[in-house]
Amino acid sequence: MGNQPDIRAGRLPDSAYAENFSDVHPPLDRKAALVEASRCYFCYDAPCIEACPTGIDIPSFIRKIGTDNVRGAAQDIFEENILGGACARVCPTEVLCQQACVRNAQEAKPVQIGLLQRYATDAVMDSGVHPFSRAEPTGKKVAVIGAGPAGLACAHRLAMLGHAVTILEARPKAGGLNEYGIAAYKLPDAFARREVDFVLEIGGIEIRNGQALGRDFTLADLRRDYDAVFLGMGLGGVRALGLEGEDLKGVYNAVDFIAELRQSAELKALPVGRKVVVIGGGNTAIDIAVQTKRLGAEDVTLVYRRGAEAMAATHHEQEFAQTNGVKIKHWAQPHALQGRDGHIAEVVFEYTRLGADGRLEGTGETFALPADMLFKAIGQTMNPLPQANGGSEQLEMQGDRIAVGPDRRTSLPDVWAGGDCVAISEDLTVAAVQDGKLAAEAIDAFLKAGER
Repeated sequence: MGNQPDIRAGRLPDSAYAENFSDVHPPLDRKAALVEASRCYFCYDAPCIEACPTGIDIPSFIRKIGTDNVRGAAQDIFEENILGGACARVCPTEVLCQQACVRNAQEAKPVQIGLLQRYATDAVMDSGVHPFSRAEPTGKKVAVIGAGPAGLACAHRLAMLGHAVTILEARPKAGGLNEYGIAAYKLPDAFARREVDFVLEIGGIEIRNGQALGRDFTLADLRRDYDAVFLGMGLGGVRALGLEGEDLKGVYNAVDFIAELRQSAELKALPVGRKVVVIGGGNTAIDIAVQTKRLGAEDVTLVYRRGAEAMAATHHEQEFAQTNGVKIKHWAQPHALQGRDGHIAEVVFEYTRLGADGRLEGTGETFALPADMLFKAIGQTMNPLPQANGGSEQLEMQGDRIAVGPDRRTSLPDVWAGGDCVAISEDLTVAAVQDGKLAAEAIDAFLKAGER
């Protein structure tokens, strides 16, 4: 196989796939949850609340866990974050609420807020009883584009307030990033699907799949047929390396492969290379690197153009990748893609450094890594908006994303936006949820005031 790409399925024993893609953070049982809850100081001016993008009253819900009031704890969480179950699993708590925990100053071990949040939210989601009831119908209709975290959070809050919501989703399934873009071991057991079902239990929300903006409907259509619109379509484009040979076989967009993996009914049937190279420094780069390793790749190397401290992936994620056998190489950028018989064979990198002006520059020295598969994970871009689609008004943009105000209102009076498609995006699930929630409250005020 020396000169041929070695990409094949079934590299591992059947049992290894289930083990490798099982829950990466096993949940707490009741005893462990009570012990962990007892570690909280219930600070009056709790810095953990300030560190939470959705503003969950963390000491309150932990105190309720400590008194076995799990439903009350979950109510505290869901009031601020209806996707609290997913966020408990995928949120980088190590740089948010847990980093702010005062326990760090004493024993460098914060209260495990994420696991406690999961303990409470799982109990209520598994009970089959929705924590909220819907207000009397207002007769107002709102269109939501995108059934990802921002769109779902917005839709749930609007439905709870009595408005009728139609979600238009381009993909076959709802859930957005949680369904298609998060590593399988972070959200196993069809959790994203179960959470969508949980959100829909409020009533008053209809999801129409296979509906894409600019193809099946226009923004002008929605503004005509609905009382307000929320844009939460995320980012559909992928940044290119801009190198010759990018169209070689074996060169993949990481997000596409992760989506295929997440939708695969049988992981052992998913082909993976023996030697894998990943370019990027964010969570997507970490996720694809770890998952290919867990699929059976022998040699996985992640290459990033700057140092570890500049990577978008947290230190915890970087360490997780390394403990899973991923090699991380810093200070190198892709220079050339070398193919053999139409297939990627090796990736040539150039060493980088910071120049006298503080900008990144190449050193002129290169090295090559053999590759059966190359994954690009250098960021996503927003697909060009078909703007107002026949309308006379245009959405104001900031760079390649939508400009919004503090309440997530766009330049159009009846259109709001949130999640990765807006200029103020933090590229976090929890931040997208907050965008949707803030927009829903603003839309509700707009509709009740009769601004239209």
